[in-house]
Amino acid sequence: MTQAPSYDAHWHPEAGAELRLDDAVRMPRIAIESVTPALDEGRFAVKTGIGQRVDVSCRIFADGHDQLAASLLWRAADDGDWQRVKLVPMGNDFWSAHFVPDRPALHQFRIEAWWDIYETYRYELGKKHAAGVPVTLELTEGRQHLESARNRSEGEAREVLDALLERMPAEHDELDSRVNFLMSPEVNAAMATADAKPHLAVTRAYPLDVERERATFASWYELFPRSCTDDANRHGTLRDVMSRLPAVRDMGFDVLYFPPIHPIGRAHRKGKNNSLEAGPQDPGSPYAIGSHEGGHDAIHPELGTLDDFRALVSEAAKHNLEIALDFAIQCSQDHPWLEQHPGWFAWRPDGTIRYAENPPKKYQDIVNVDFYAEDAVPELWTALRDVVVHWVEAGVKIFRVDNPHTKPLPFWEWMIGDVRRRYPDTMFLSEAFTRPAMMARLGKVGFNQSYTYFTWRNTKAELAEYLTELNESPLRECYRPNFFVNTPDINPYFLQSSGRPGFLIRAALATMGSGLWGMYSGFELCESAPVPGKEEYLDSEKYEIRPRDYNAPGNIVAEITQLNRIRRQNPALQTHLGLKVFNCWNDNILYFGKRTADLSNFILVAVNLDPHNAHEAQFELPLWEFGLPDDASSQGEDLMNGHRWQWHGKVQTTRLDPQLSPFGIWRFSPLNG
Repeated sequence: MTQAPSYDAHWHPEAGAELRLDDAVRMPRIAIESVTPALDEGRFAVKTGIGQRVDVSCRIFADGHDQLAASLLWRAADDGDWQRVKLVPMGNDFWSAHFVPDRPALHQFRIEAWWDIYETYRYELGKKHAAGVPVTLELTEGRQHLESARNRSEGEAREVLDALLERMPAEHDELDSRVNFLMSPEVNAAMATADAKPHLAVTRAYPLDVERERATFASWYELFPRSCTDDANRHGTLRDVMSRLPAVRDMGFDVLYFPPIHPIGRAHRKGKNNSLEAGPQDPGSPYAIGSHEGGHDAIHPELGTLDDFRALVSEAAKHNLEIALDFAIQCSQDHPWLEQHPGWFAWRPDGTIRYAENPPKKYQDIVNVDFYAEDAVPELWTALRDVVVHWVEAGVKIFRVDNPHTKPLPFWEWMIGDVRRRYPDTMFLSEAFTRPAMMARLGKVGFNQSYTYFTWRNTKAELAEYLTELNESPLRECYRPNFFVNTPDINPYFLQSSGRPGFLIRAALATMGSGLWGMYSGFELCESAPVPGKEEYLDSEKYEIRPRDYNAPGNIVAEITQLNRIRRQNPALQTHLGLKVFNCWNDNILYFGKRTADLSNFILVAVNLDPHNAHEAQFELPLWEFGLPDDASSQGEDLMNGHRWQWHGKVQTTRLDPQLSPFGIWRFSPLNG
């Protein structure tokens, strides 16, 4: 089939240049604008997940009154053929369509729009005939349209048009039958297949990163393998971690994350509570990576061997747990690279090495590589990539990356892209607590998940604003938030003084607010003893071995288990998207809803943010979401205890007592839904 030439919908002469005639005739006649979803006009890939519906919209318009047609084309980047669906006009020049990717891979989509000559003809023929205007000449034009389409077609399309032309009513046949034939869906479908698509405008291919489920829905549990022991004087091992796997699984976690497990340097080793002098038994910080026993591709000898690690990965998989490792690029001053590749580091004029600082904090036990040192490009870049590949080949597909915002963005874009081209299931979590623009950019260059400001959002206004912001562009396209409630580095002020109710409050907010959440071990025991005046743990596990009694009185293991169970049973809770904050007339109670696009699963969450006092408030049931009037009846189910009831009307009342339960999680549906 012959087809008219196409025009690049994004092509235009250089800004500020004189528009020449030969350039003007190359410019598209049809405008395609405001394509969504897109990041920086297609510079970066939009994030989505396997099986998730991708809604595409844009504005399409042209001069004149002729009818336009448009298609959405999509494919996995490694597929040759495009799949195609029609774009539907939604009014005011907006068009939309959707598709559902069925495998994790980098995908592309683009939009085509063209002058629909036959649809324009049908539109005018129908109007004229309905108005009683003579259409004899128009009927002759209709036959010519079919003949032209037949002449430019081949194969089955030509055969269909030949058959239609043979069946076409003759000139002496009834007028209505001739008009109805040319207006029929059968003829319209055949003409659409044979459409020459004049003035065809084609957009660029917009990238879309389709990822596996755990990129969007996962529960992370962090522990130090060396603390998997019942004696602070005995270093835990990787095989000791195996005994902890059933409990982690039973709490509902599916990602088990370790801080660095590599050999720890001796030079400038930190002692208990980050002291500058380490005693002979102090294990040091695992972030001081490297010793004569090896670097980033080695395992700390007291933890075990690479075979032990592979056995742990295999055993974890039996419990539906994936092992996530910390990728921390810094080195101890004993790291083999300092001797093997001194040109990869920054040195002071007196010949001493420049150790890491984040004023006023000093990290005398670690040094940073210099990505742009003369001897570092490309050797350092490829060496770091090879470290990741080494652990991927040992069974790790998830990496938490330490302080990525202090390393070059081009490195991350290249490294993550290179690893994921080889191993598409690999995921990277950005541990960056920094400026919003940088956090968003890290998501754009390839990080699948990100730490967030959630840790420091405590009031109703702060939380409502932040949860809403994460659901809006551009963050919804590039930033997938993982709500960690605590970390070895962060003992939040809120938890230091809120007691057991405070831990329940933060657990409910994290598990219900995002499809991704995480906790560092000890949270389930409500550990909160701080270094006075700081958001740091007293007797931090970063500098010592800490055995725990996970059955200690006052633990919240049962509540965490139920929260994770609720997440697994309700699709609306398996993403941070689909969240809306609703009216609740008490500044101490945050009230929001999460729902699936088809409203088949609708969860309401109310959290008392005051850990010390009970609060009561009126709140609105979002009956309007189901098209129900304000006086309609609906039903609720408390997902923590299974209790069910009926609501009548839009305005209801709740009372949340932190000593009983500081939150309510209710499945909401129409009465007969």
